[in-house]
Amino acid sequence: MAKPKTAYVCSECGSSSSKWQGQCPDCGVWNTMAEIRLDAARPAASSGRGSFAGAAAGAPRVTPLTAVVGVEEVRRPIGIGELDRVLGGGLVQGSVVLVGGDPGIGKSTLLLQTVAAVRASMRSLYVTGEESLAQVASRALRLGLALDGIEGLAETCVERIVEQVASHKPDLLVIDSIQTLWSEMLTAAPGSVSQVRECAARLVRMAKESTTAVFLVGHVTKDGGIAGPRVLEHMVDAVLYFEGESGSRYRILRAFKNRFGAVNELGVFAMGDRGLREVPNPSAIFLSAHGEPAPGSAIMVTREGTRPLLVEVQALVDQSPLANPRRVALGLEQNRLAMLLAVLHRHGGVAVSDQDVFVNVVGGIRVQETAADLAVLIAVLSSFRDRALSRKLVVFGEVGLSGEIRPVPNGEERVREAATQGFERVILPRGNAPKRKVGEIEIIAVDRLSEAIAAL
Repeated sequence: MAKPKTAYVCSECGSSSSKWQGQCPDCGVWNTMAEIRLDAARPAASSGRGSFAGAAAGAPRVTPLTAVVGVEEVRRPIGIGELDRVLGGGLVQGSVVLVGGDPGIGKSTLLLQTVAAVRASMRSLYVTGEESLAQVASRALRLGLALDGIEGLAETCVERIVEQVASHKPDLLVIDSIQTLWSEMLTAAPGSVSQVRECAARLVRMAKESTTAVFLVGHVTKDGGIAGPRVLEHMVDAVLYFEGESGSRYRILRAFKNRFGAVNELGVFAMGDRGLREVPNPSAIFLSAHGEPAPGSAIMVTREGTRPLLVEVQALVDQSPLANPRRVALGLEQNRLAMLLAVLHRHGGVAVSDQDVFVNVVGGIRVQETAADLAVLIAVLSSFRDRALSRKLVVFGEVGLSGEIRPVPNGEERVREAATQGFERVILPRGNAPKRKVGEIEIIAVDRLSEAIAAL
């Protein structure tokens, strides 16, 4: 009998090698190379439920794109507004969505609420590999969800799951979780790189050959990434991450990949005894409820996907006892903070080289755009001079190395959001100044950092 062929695959990035190595040659992580068995590929049984990309069931054929250009995506709203927003307006038939997050953050709760929300319009199947059906039903009753119309399946074999899907033909399939599934074609243990990759491939192929939309729950590693091969995120249509600080009741659902909507779209939920509740006005929770203005606090308008959000940027500047003062940024890029402080010294005339500077974005939001530059510098200046800013002031804009204030995308939408939230003044780049008056808000357009400091 021939010896089975094996390979070593990195559990972090999915790269493979013919021999074991202590360090992955691609991602550089240690002790992640796991042995898998290379089984011969078996011909997949053809499905009679149709196929995707314009090919009929059976042998694929080349199809001109002009023949399929008129085919529109069938998008069905779920009924949970924040989830529909992150998905791009609803759930697309035949799509595969991967939902990841820390343990206990609310992944299973959200998907159980999703199944309950669509039970009247869509036939759904909730497949659990971690709990019994009695536990799932008990959690649904605890959340106050109606059980009628919700079908469940306790199974971990992907071949049997595909058979049940072909028999029941659900519109929505939830897999909780992908790391618990295993395939009869492989001998590796469930959760291994080869099992996760093979099971995900079977489910993706099943979704594309039918109209069943699939939600996959994914465990995360200690670094916050989806456990298993990196190729898993490339196979699916959308990757959603649940974020939230420990001890906080607020949860943020962010789209890191979406073939049917905007990337970095954000949905906000509040966790309660009845499950996850939508937060219709997330700007309000990201602004602190100070009774009086406090030094070192500035309000800015950031943009997450298609949504403008008002967030508070806080700074603390204090005399440093160290030879090399600390520069700490939470929710912002560390290197950019050091660059902005150099610009403040060179073009604003304010030196903080002997000061410790700590900057934080309130609410656990991570701002990745340059529109936060001006707000960061103004918050630092406010703390350094111990002078509080008005709670009705909003600032945003990119700061260049020569001290110029550059415009940012969607400036008028940011001003409109600030006016809607009751702010009275906004300092912004001249290139973002709206041509028409927006509400009662006062527009202060600046070209240079020195002008913004003088306007305060």
